[in-house]
Amino acid sequence: MWSCEDFNYTDNIEDQHLCHEFHLVLFVFALFYLIICFPTGLCYNVQLVLVNLYNKATMTMPDVYFVNMAIAGLIINALAPVYLLGPAYTKWSLWNFGNEVYITLLILFNVSSLVIMYSTTLLSLDYYIECALPRTYMSSVYNTKHVCGFVWGGAVLTSFSSLLFYICNHISTKIIECSKMQNREAADAIMVLIGYVVPVLAVTYALALILHIRKEETPLDQDSGRLDPSVHKLLIATVCTQFLLWTPYYIILMVKTFTNVKSNDLTYIRTLQFIEGLANFLAFSSSFVMPLLHRNINKNFHSKLQRLLKKLHCGGQGCAHESSLVRQVMT
Repeated sequence: MWSCEDFNYTDNIEDQHLCHEFHLVLFVFALFYLIICFPTGLCYNVQLVLVNLYNKATMTMPDVYFVNMAIAGLIINALAPVYLLGPAYTKWSLWNFGNEVYITLLILFNVSSLVIMYSTTLLSLDYYIECALPRTYMSSVYNTKHVCGFVWGGAVLTSFSSLLFYICNHISTKIIECSKMQNREAADAIMVLIGYVVPVLAVTYALALILHIRKEETPLDQDSGRLDPSVHKLLIATVCTQFLLWTPYYIILMVKTFTNVKSNDLTYIRTLQFIEGLANFLAFSSSFVMPLLHRNINKNFHSKLQRLLKKLHCGGQGCAHESSLVRQVMT
């Protein structure tokens, strides 16, 4: 996934060694992802989706958001090998900015990243609503499913504006409307603003509200209809992990957007590309980190998984105790 071809024509031995060291590091990360992270993310994301779809009757508000993050994670997980095996600097024809396949893959990545960030954001806001106003059904599973539908639709519409910039950067300059829009940095700026700045502000506001309300002990704290206490731990872990993994990606995107990266210094260019490669690796890592996090923290997940496995074991006729177990969980 890395080429030091440009340094073969220079006499700077240090630059050549640095380039080969970058190549080795990124190669190790790519190999690790393809062998370990890719199958792990694929397995656990599919498992998370199937378990919750089978246990629809017992799904909670956080489960709906995690299912959406798992679906988006599957898309990112599928795109990761394409990126790791052929970034722009490998001169691979598929991963070329002017290639239609590249534009399609980039739009899919943008849509999935927006769904992940806004699912995390809305999870924080809905958790606050559930803490402040339990049993109001404002953050119910029914409403959350509709909200997630709007999240996917909004992500597609937001990426469509970026798609216009990418397309206009690809087609002929004879079209007057597109000649005024040939600016890739404008599309990246939209993604930084909508995909990172807005979620950061919203999550910060939600966490501040949650921290404030948890300091005030009220009679509602004894309400049995409130969310399981482990959800708070899962929320904090999810928010911290998602922003830890995605912040480097958006920082690099911001640097490329608001600074002039065109330079004759090959070392500077390679260093920036190396950092960008690590940032992309962290972003792709969210596709397998989140289902593992959800599996280990959500204490209800294992019981739901056991019911699914029993159903598969019993076959189409169903198990004798299946209905009683579902009724017990619902009550």
